[in-house]
Amino acid sequence: MLGINIEDVKNTLGLIQGHLIALAVVLVLAVVVTIAAVKLQKPLKGLVRGSAWMAFVVALVIIVNLILTGPLYGIVSMALRGGGNISEGSIQDASALCEDIADEGFVLLKNEGGLLPLGEGAKVNTFGWSATNPVYGGTGSGSLSGLYPTVTLLEGIKQAGIEYNEELTKFYNDWKDKRPNIGMIGQDWTCPEPTMAEYDAAGVFDSAAAYSDVAMIVISRAGGEGADLPTSLDPNVPDTFQDDGKGTMFSASGLRLSEYPEDLDASKHYLEPTTRELAMIEKVTSQFDKVVVVINASNAMELGWIEDYPSIKSVILAPGPGQTGFNALGNILSGKVNPSGRTVDTFVYDLTAIPAYNNIGEFKYTNLDDVSPESYGFPVTPNFVNYVEGIYVGYRWYETAAAENAIDYDKTVQFPFGYGLSYTTFQQEMGPISESNGTITFDVTVTNTGDKAGKDVVEVYYNPPYTNGGIEKASANLVAFDKTGIIEPGKSEKVTITFQAEDMASFDYQGAGAYVLEAGDYVISINSDSHNVIDSKTYTVGSTVTYTDGRASDETPAVSQFGYAQGDVEYLSRKDGFANHDAAVAAPTNFEMAADVKAGFYNHTNYDPTQFNDSNDAVPTTGAKNGLTIADLRGKDYDDPSGRSCWTSSPWTTW
Repeated sequence: MLGINIEDVKNTLGLIQGHLIALAVVLVLAVVVTIAAVKLQKPLKGLVRGSAWMAFVVALVIIVNLILTGPLYGIVSMALRGGGNISEGSIQDASALCEDIADEGFVLLKNEGGLLPLGEGAKVNTFGWSATNPVYGGTGSGSLSGLYPTVTLLEGIKQAGIEYNEELTKFYNDWKDKRPNIGMIGQDWTCPEPTMAEYDAAGVFDSAAAYSDVAMIVISRAGGEGADLPTSLDPNVPDTFQDDGKGTMFSASGLRLSEYPEDLDASKHYLEPTTRELAMIEKVTSQFDKVVVVINASNAMELGWIEDYPSIKSVILAPGPGQTGFNALGNILSGKVNPSGRTVDTFVYDLTAIPAYNNIGEFKYTNLDDVSPESYGFPVTPNFVNYVEGIYVGYRWYETAAAENAIDYDKTVQFPFGYGLSYTTFQQEMGPISESNGTITFDVTVTNTGDKAGKDVVEVYYNPPYTNGGIEKASANLVAFDKTGIIEPGKSEKVTITFQAEDMASFDYQGAGAYVLEAGDYVISINSDSHNVIDSKTYTVGSTVTYTDGRASDETPAVSQFGYAQGDVEYLSRKDGFANHDAAVAAPTNFEMAADVKAGFYNHTNYDPTQFNDSNDAVPTTGAKNGLTIADLRGKDYDDPSGRSCWTSSPWTTW
């Protein structure tokens, strides 16, 4: 749950700052008049003092009225009229929607031997401390509200008719009942898990074997706005972490890697199992032949370890489910819901080899100490990130790199983008492509060839013509997708796909500075995921189209506006089969802001309002940004309704 945000309090006070100053001035005047009237005769003294304080009361009434009918009108009216209360019907609708999203979105990654669904009445042993304390959401604005009931993981599987070993869950609850805090201020990246000695002392494995022959391992990871995930659990990171004498590594800002010394392993990062978790996994998989793994994380973890244990038959990806989403886990385990979710990221065997890895971190400028403000009481040195990948982010990188023989795909990618299994099987047939006024249309016939009802996903990609050294293009681009309704065994559903030919245009930032649909053959395919093609057709563009005036779908023409921000950085290029890969993805070496750029760098430590503000500028009143473009704002000064100063100065923009 979000607590009181001191910044919000400051912003609220900022809204009425002028009113409070005016009231203070009137109060001071009343006090001054009261003191000055001490030498006057009684009748006149009383009249003067009474008039002074009457004036203060009148000013108080006027100013409070201005506050309540002005900047705080929305807050006060909401409180007085009950506008901040959510009806029971809305709560129920939101809860049902949350569960439905999870039903549709949880992904079945593996299901050997048809272990799942377990069916109602099944008994499972839920291993992993996170089974009793999973992750429900992210940090900051992505966190949950404690004002409303939250369905736990165990409650979710119980509502579906699946029983769990309560002796085992009691062991976890008695061991630790609260997840380490990861928030906007301070992050504790500890992944709690008992030691094997603690497991053995409690005798839980013996009782678990007697309870059921099915084990479910839950691995959770948190994350969100406010901090990057640790790329190393190294206890000896220079100038960052200290030892409190009890094995706890922490920093002055409240950042902590782990409270367990054995998990502080420099060879490990946050998105792989810790030493304690691996010990538990090895024990469970050695004693149970039927193991289900639940990955409760919104980040793409390294999951190569699931292939090391033959007893791990099934894997479910259950990202932060919100208030009621864990009901979906029970629905899928029991078979009430046939999973149809797809991965929204690429799962690789080695996250340290991804193009962005060397640019994950807080890279502070070494020559900006003179413009380093404070936030929450800590110094904040301006920093940077080099986005060297360009368009080759996520699946676009892996599919294009494979097409250029720059990577061994099977050894690099474990689960492609758009991957997901079902309890049944489907067949997809792609119909002929037609085009009318720039709209491309074709049908896909989806047939359930298995023995269980379920939904399937139609994924449509295009592979554009590429000229070596020309416009940067990925070889796989998701252009459309749709999900069927529930299809009974043996039945079919026809899905109609439509998209615009201009959607396949590529932005030419080095040449035309606009979207360009180059002449040539575009391979349009239906895929089971970003890598595996089911069927394809070819669409030919006869002549190159340059959208200098924008595409039909563009509200304003897309043109290059950020050339000044390119910096002294080498960007990843497909040219010559990504020949510049090693140089482009290397870690930053220059930590100084160029002198000419620094001369135009402003934040609130060195911003002079008299240099940039224009008293003739109108103040927007209809909401933040008000539909204004960067060009509209540059060099001007505004205040948004939340009281934050919204100013810009070329070439640096701050909101």
